[in-house]
Amino acid sequence: MTASALTRPGERDRFTIKFGEIDWPLVALLCLIAGAGAVMLYSIAPSSWEPWAAKHLIRFALCVAMMLVLSMLDLRVWFALAYPVYGAALALLVAVDLVGEVSLGAQRWLDLGFVRLQPSEIMKIGLVLALARFYHAISAAEAKWSWKLLGPVLLILVPVTLVMHQPDLGTAMLLIMTGGAVMVLAGLSLRVIAGLAIAAAVAIPPVILFVLHDYQRERILTFMSPEADPSGSGYQIVQSKIALGAGGLLGRGYGLGSQSRLDFLPEKQTDFIFATLAEEFGFVGCFSMLLLYSLVIFISLRIASISHSHFGRLAAAGVTATFAFYVLINGAMVMGLAPVVGIPMPLLSYGGTVMLTVMIGFGLVQSVRVHRYSEVTSGKGTLL
Repeated sequence: MTASALTRPGERDRFTIKFGEIDWPLVALLCLIAGAGAVMLYSIAPSSWEPWAAKHLIRFALCVAMMLVLSMLDLRVWFALAYPVYGAALALLVAVDLVGEVSLGAQRWLDLGFVRLQPSEIMKIGLVLALARFYHAISAAEAKWSWKLLGPVLLILVPVTLVMHQPDLGTAMLLIMTGGAVMVLAGLSLRVIAGLAIAAAVAIPPVILFVLHDYQRERILTFMSPEADPSGSGYQIVQSKIALGAGGLLGRGYGLGSQSRLDFLPEKQTDFIFATLAEEFGFVGCFSMLLLYSLVIFISLRIASISHSHFGRLAAAGVTATFAFYVLINGAMVMGLAPVVGIPMPLLSYGGTVMLTVMIGFGLVQSVRVHRYSEVTSGKGTLL
């Protein structure tokens, strides 16, 4: 008996219909961005598939397959997994604090033998899922302002505290910004938003003085005046600005970026790959890449808007917010408009864990698209 004979025709038809509901333009855009990343990694190797470009393409191919599989998961499955995924990510963050691997002065990884895992990346998905499930079960009035909002605040602050202890300022910022975005999208009162913005502005100076580590404080001071120490703490930003300026309108040409090829540009394959793109392809290349990112964000937000379930809307919007903050922070960092906090440019930069997190997120977005008419029950058994 063949495998196809074991599947009822109706089930095969449903699978075919689901597969056809995937947003293929979004898949194509993600492939274009990752392809551009491979092109840049090949250039800065220099002109070699090793050590970055080939691995980047293989990982992305596997991640695309995973994304398509995840897109078939019903939203009710994502809903059921929301708190368990968050809890597992939280347990892994605690494990990092206890037995995590130390590298470059930071304790952020778990060495499981067959894989080196960064649990803070898993938390980015877990937090979005947990917040989406929480808000799915409360009313619009309660989401606007009520004592129940202590729930999402704790959901955000607990992992942020653990991540800050690693220390990882960039990921902590992403978690706060993503969590805040979901709260705002869920209907948080404008007065509360304004009050929190004022409180954050007041809290920034004491946080910088008394909470941040010395090297984190130095990064912020360097961001304000990188030219004060161009060969020391300001070296990364200064070299990035040189690469950006050298590109001009059309760039120096593919494979002709001296800042990366001569190793003046630090972390050229990860944090500062956008500066390499600017040097070789100029303003036109940067604008084209940002246009691709903008289209991904636009399509993903549109997918979020058409979901019939509140959980689906918030989950897709939360994933999109995380992706957008990646692009915003890295772009600002490379241009010297934000401190260097170790946030890569998603899918363009080399890095397996970040790529995995991003593509799991888009698997969730695609699931929202495929199952946009699905109704998800609240914890009390009612439809919301």
